Amino acid sequence: MNDCEERLLSAHTLLDTAQALLGEGHRFEMAYAHFTESGPEILYLVNRGPHRPFLLLRVFPCEALPSLAPIAPLLGWYEREMTDLSGITVHGHPEPYPLLIHEGLRLLVPPLAPGCEDPQWIGERTPPMMPEITADQVQDLVWGPIRGDVLETGEFHFSYIGEMIIHYHARLAYKHRGIEKRFQGLTPAGGVFLAERVSGVGSVSHALAYCQAVEAALGMEVPVRARLLRVLLAEIERLYNHFHYFALLAKTTTLKVASAEGLLLEERVKQISARLTGSRFLRNLLTIGGLRRDIDATDLGRAMADVGRDGLDYLDRLGRTASYLDRLIDTGTLSRSVASDQGATGPIARASGLDRDARRDHPYAAYQDLRLQVPVREQGDARARAEVRAESLREALALITQARTRLVPGPVCTKTIATRTGEGLGWVETPRGSLYYAVHIADGRLARVKIKSPSFSNWRVFPFTVHGSNMMDYAINEASFGLTIAGADR
Repeated sequence: MNDCEERLLSAHTLLDTAQALLGEGHRFEMAYAHFTESGPEILYLVNRGPHRPFLLLRVFPCEALPSLAPIAPLLGWYEREMTDLSGITVHGHPEPYPLLIHEGLRLLVPPLAPGCEDPQWIGERTPPMMPEITADQVQDLVWGPIRGDVLETGEFHFSYIGEMIIHYHARLAYKHRGIEKRFQGLTPAGGVFLAERVSGVGSVSHALAYCQAVEAALGMEVPVRARLLRVLLAEIERLYNHFHYFALLAKTTTLKVASAEGLLLEERVKQISARLTGSRFLRNLLTIGGLRRDIDATDLGRAMADVGRDGLDYLDRLGRTASYLDRLIDTGTLSRSVASDQGATGPIARASGLDRDARRDHPYAAYQDLRLQVPVREQGDARARAEVRAESLREALALITQARTRLVPGPVCTKTIATRTGEGLGWVETPRGSLYYAVHIADGRLARVKIKSPSFSNWRVFPFTVHGSNMMDYAINEASFGLTIAGADR
């Protein structure tokens, strides 16, 4: 696989190898199962630091596979996901129960197992397993799965005394869309349409990570102009996501005017997107090898200057509002150690002191040719997360200017395909954090596509900031994480 050094391991050597890698300061990114003609293999992606190739561990055969969750907690959800979707048995897991399949239900055949065309459910949903709490005056609140406003489907269980939350459980996976299953059998070009729809607010991010994985697998080079335009589109997507973030954060702190202003700025960026590409969500433009068509960015500078001026003024006024800051300071504090152990990514990780950004550490598209400042904070609270987002928004405006001014005439797509079979890894630093696509192609068709979504990581981290917090701060804390459920409900 591209940009990876590989090691073939057996299950009984996996634990020792993982302990050695963690001891050297390396970090696991994800794990997944892939069925080959010889049987299932388990793949672990390890990040060894900036500007170094990734390490890919292949475990085959995978009988008696030990859980790595006790030493690398962030892998806990990936191992449970493998069990639910691929039927892989993991031994010694500290949380040996389903992640994506709700209590009372089971699948006759795992959906990603060979030969499963139409997964069949049996049973009926039952209440989730919750820890027994014997303290006096404990109250339970179940919120969801259908919630007010335009919110994604999820069920949240609170156990609390007075205003203090003593236990919180987020139950996701209500929408089994079978995204990774749907990729199987598609042509690489046909997979772009599906990647754009994994998460609506990340259409460019998902399509770009997918395209880069396929291009690596097929040995394709992307023209310079296309790489710059990809940066342009990715940073425009970052802009409207960040404006939406501040609109929601302002709403949860009861600043209705500031919330409306943030939504207006988001709308203005989406209107610029529509004029530039024909799509408010920047869809139907990326393709394998570059872009489907060229775009005219002549008027983009003036439009971005206007929205940038108003947006920076908005952030400045918001950051000087005492009632807003008072609700963010010390709310939902995430320590550096928990952020690292549990797999936090993006603004969540950087707000807790973890200086990581794939655009700088593992450059893709044209980021290696651009100046990029990565904002980092140490406090790990809601204010720190908002400050990281605010600086990231300013950087997005600067990157758009850099990419636009470097554009020169030239082709925007290459059709040269060196092979019809291969494996590729693609990654993107989305507005919410690192996104990975691992693609396996056989005879010109997609055999396996694995998606590592940033929200899948950050949803795992989020409960650590809720336990022991105040009920009145919950909405602010959740908004400060900028989570999406679509990224987890695949």
